[in-house]
Amino acid sequence: MSLPNGTAPDPAAFIRANTLIEAPPLVPEIRLHLASEITPIWQATEETLAQGQVPPPYWAFAWAGGQALARYVLDRPETVAGRRVLDFGAGSGLIGVAASRAGAAAVTAADIDPFAAAAIALNAALNGVGITVESADLIGRPGDPWDVVLVGDMCYERPLAERLTAWLRRLAGAGATVLLGDPGRNYLPGSGLTELTRYTVPTSRELEDRDSRAGVVWRVEP
Repeated sequence: MSLPNGTAPDPAAFIRANTLIEAPPLVPEIRLHLASEITPIWQATEETLAQGQVPPPYWAFAWAGGQALARYVLDRPETVAGRRVLDFGAGSGLIGVAASRAGAAAVTAADIDPFAAAAIALNAALNGVGITVESADLIGRPGDPWDVVLVGDMCYERPLAERLTAWLRRLAGAGATVLLGDPGRNYLPGSGLTELTRYTVPTSRELEDRDSRAGVVWRVEP
């Protein structure tokens, strides 16, 4: 999707033009706007990124950690049922959709990328659920609005992972249930986590350089 220099793309239109509606392999109950092939959407995004408009399209893929956590929530609806839920670093909104499907009282999906925000809204509508989209950086905020905080596949960069982990531990200490889905990213904390379950998540070699990853669901301890 090429745009004239200086033209800001419409996020929803960009997403519709560069994705297909598909179900993640571990969560077939949920449909999302996803990239069917990696190279075309990354190239499309890079063309626009060169104009200073679009961040990398992390929202276009159902990452292994997010799939594991979404599966956990759907299989154990009591985790979120009747509770206020935050899907942090939501990307496509997969985990938020799963939480809403599992009976959460209210779901907020937070992602600072405006294209992710558009993807979340499109995917919520596609699945017939209501999700509040938050585009502010919430790290450091008090956890009063949320009973459950769900984070999928966010430990891929050291500064972010360290900042995020400190905040999540404070939220857990304040009484929130904090769950982290991760497939073994480099900056997953080495302590302060309790493993709840793990899944074998099918992946593509283009995305993960392997056919599957172990998606682990962790509880973050105070």
